[in-house]
Amino acid sequence: MRHARRNLQRIARLAAVGGLVCGSLMVSDAMAGETPAPPPGAGATTRAGDATASLVERLGSARTAGNWTGADGRPVVAVTDTEAAAEVRRAGADAKVVRHSMDRLRSATETLREAPRVSGTAWSMDYASNEVVVHADTTVSAADWTRLSSVAEGIGGFVRMERTEGAFTTRLNGAAPLFGGNSRCSAGFNVTDGRGSFILTAGHCGGVGTTWFEDRGRDTTVGTTVAASFPGDDFSLVKYADGRAPEPAGDAGIVAIGDGRGVRITGAADPDVGQQVFRSGSTTGLRTGRVTALNATVNYPEGTVTGLIETTVCAEPGDSGGPLFAQGLALGVTSGGNGDCTTGGITYFQPVTSAMSALGVSLAGQAAAGGDADGAGPEPGGPSAPAAQAPPPGAETGTGAGAGGTPGGAALPGGAGGPGIVTELAEGLGPLGAVAPGLAVIGTSLVLLLISRWIQSAQGRRNYREFYSQTWA
Repeated sequence: MRHARRNLQRIARLAAVGGLVCGSLMVSDAMAGETPAPPPGAGATTRAGDATASLVERLGSARTAGNWTGADGRPVVAVTDTEAAAEVRRAGADAKVVRHSMDRLRSATETLREAPRVSGTAWSMDYASNEVVVHADTTVSAADWTRLSSVAEGIGGFVRMERTEGAFTTRLNGAAPLFGGNSRCSAGFNVTDGRGSFILTAGHCGGVGTTWFEDRGRDTTVGTTVAASFPGDDFSLVKYADGRAPEPAGDAGIVAIGDGRGVRITGAADPDVGQQVFRSGSTTGLRTGRVTALNATVNYPEGTVTGLIETTVCAEPGDSGGPLFAQGLALGVTSGGNGDCTTGGITYFQPVTSAMSALGVSLAGQAAAGGDADGAGPEPGGPSAPAAQAPPPGAETGTGAGAGGTPGGAALPGGAGGPGIVTELAEGLGPLGAVAPGLAVIGTSLVLLLISRWIQSAQGRRNYREFYSQTWA
């Protein structure tokens, strides 16, 4: 019997020590791997470079010329004088003294916008080189190139003209995941007005009244476009058909990225120049690249679109409307570009922050932008229509919209399936959810140590009584 107690005590001690070690590792891994989520609701719209952006705003557009993320990951701010450079360095960022201010760069883009429109051209501000770069694709004639070059020369030497391969087109074609009319597009993000469910996608995919189907044969209806803006902007809102909203509700924030994996979107943001980003589309799947410019202008054959995100991410016809994301944050929906995913090219995206603000919606699971306290928002169908997006048709095969998963957020094995019971319990604990399992193991181990100590103490008292009982006898 005594040997059995000793064995039980040893087992309890070993289990307790092992549990403490495992629990500590679980907590450390959870804290190291946790991606901070932005606050819910409208406040969930965040910016990766908030501190840098505040510094740039304080210095003013006459003394700065943009900011970006350097190759080493550090923020860089372009400034026009040494005093501003010193202030930037004191704030912990790198400074680059340049000749032309943001005011001059913006003035150059306005002059280009006022010139006669030339289809097949695009321009944006290159902060690192302190220039405005004008791209002209292969459809631009020699006469138009000469005329645009003359406008650039009149502005000054900081406007750089570049010829590009291919043609700037919207990225849609006539074949699969969202089918409507003669077009195929990709679903972007699930959004909501607090009452209904919608898909946020590209505006050039189809105007108001366009009916979208899940399959090429147009047998299964996904929904109907109730609001759209193109050209000028490039976003639209597709209202889910009855019974087509994502179920369970937790799936609305998950998008597929292929190979049975999904990514959970936790908020929306505006990207930084130089930031690595990811795009998912129904034609080319998951692709990555970097942001090269913000507030870009593109002259598509259908019209001019402004305020776009310029990237090195490739895209092809059918990828239009698909999501751009990073670190679990929604950034944009695919608009258009040139090239393909074999030769590369430039791709432009409509920012989701401005699109959701104009439509009066928010990402599914968050408070609607512009809505009242009880979640009510504007009626669907107008310029401020609400929205909500579900994983696009085909999400189970990995061809749907994306959010920031393995590449940019939390990957969910099994695609866009809902979370398991352990995940749900952990999420219910809020900020402690990620470390809860490790803390539970540590707590159980401490209890085992107490039990081991109690067994040892009880054994000691028993031995004491047996010894003295023999002496008294």
